[in-house]
Amino acid sequence: MIETIEYPETDASRYLDLMPPDAAHCLTELAAQFGDIRVIHMNSTANGGGVAEILHSLVPLSNALGIRTQRAVINPKDPRFFDVTKRIHNMLQGAEGSLSEEELAVYYGCLDDVAEEIERIGLSADVWFLHDPQLLPLGRLLDHCSGATRIWTVHIDLTQPNAWLMDELLPLTAAYDALICSMDTYVPGRLPPGPAVHIAPPAIDPLTTKNSVMPGERSAEIASLLGIDTCRPLVTQVSRFDVWKDPWGVIDAYRLACKSHPGLQLALLGLSQANDDPEGAQVVESVRDYAGDDSNIHLFFSPDDLPASNDEIVNALQTHSDVLVQKSTREGFGLTVSEGMWKGKAIIGGNVGGIRLQIEDGQSGYLVNSSVEAGERIAQLLSDPDLRATIGKNARQRVRERFLMPRLMYDYMRAAQQARKFGAAANGVQ
Repeated sequence: MIETIEYPETDASRYLDLMPPDAAHCLTELAAQFGDIRVIHMNSTANGGGVAEILHSLVPLSNALGIRTQRAVINPKDPRFFDVTKRIHNMLQGAEGSLSEEELAVYYGCLDDVAEEIERIGLSADVWFLHDPQLLPLGRLLDHCSGATRIWTVHIDLTQPNAWLMDELLPLTAAYDALICSMDTYVPGRLPPGPAVHIAPPAIDPLTTKNSVMPGERSAEIASLLGIDTCRPLVTQVSRFDVWKDPWGVIDAYRLACKSHPGLQLALLGLSQANDDPEGAQVVESVRDYAGDDSNIHLFFSPDDLPASNDEIVNALQTHSDVLVQKSTREGFGLTVSEGMWKGKAIIGGNVGGIRLQIEDGQSGYLVNSSVEAGERIAQLLSDPDLRATIGKNARQRVRERFLMPRLMYDYMRAAQQARKFGAAANGVQ
């Protein structure tokens, strides 16, 4: 029911070298103040999705900086748990409806079982980071962890949440010492008194296989093996097959751009690894029907029988593409945006949520409000290689300054320090 994940050691200096010297000094100085404090990050899926992606890098970096850090993943025995939490996820992003008594019983009952398992196996820490709504009720259930600091980290877009669900869930936040949201606009209204609120936009790991520099020859080779014609232009969206990612709207934008750029190809890459997303297969079937018999639309959903690892394929398609798209209609952050920007690509993003935080419209990418706008921007960028290059250069620099992993590590450490009031925070230093 609970899996702890071990990671090989990493070299913190490789990350620190990417930072301005003063920022690197602040990071190492803050890490040293943790001393013997133990940290656990817990979430609901080992692989797939942005949270798992972040933790794969954050936990090893935390240990490399001298902070004793574990990662734990819950896997409730009741298979209905992830169906319910997917509904919760969608409702928190604005979907209508309510949960039945049976669904609530599944949600709370599974997490009661998780809490009992935590106590049974003796899993303990001084600071618990519990990620996203799948874990929210756990804060009040860790009674055996006397004196532990509990931080709920929510990564999703809460700007237009379902009111019924907020009434159900908001009281649970009172059990926490602090809340971390990706953006200030995501902070829920009507929070109960108590938990301090911190803002920590997500970040990418520039040293992973997915984000390291891939030679053009290798990216073209992988694209060709995937059925892409490397002699014709390519537009790509990398994201889960999810209603909020609007893959149908991406197809509409592609079709509009095809009018001025015949021969254009579209890749929709959403390799499914996340076991907390049971809707993905249904969405991909709908998208496949919508694409029809257009052989220039390439859908990638199953990670089986691919010519390279998932991360290599993401890197290859982002590197080889002429234009990248992330046309979300709701988006907590959208790590794929920063991933594409880090590769120096011009990207078109939905004018929502965390995408607005990453892209400076007209400088480091374009924000759009419709498929028509997206299609027009695709056509514009395909027609102007110099513009693509300028946008891409600005995009990479913006990620370097704002959205790399060491900055996120610092934000999380500051939240923990202020919640526990140790080191500088104990003396009132902010």
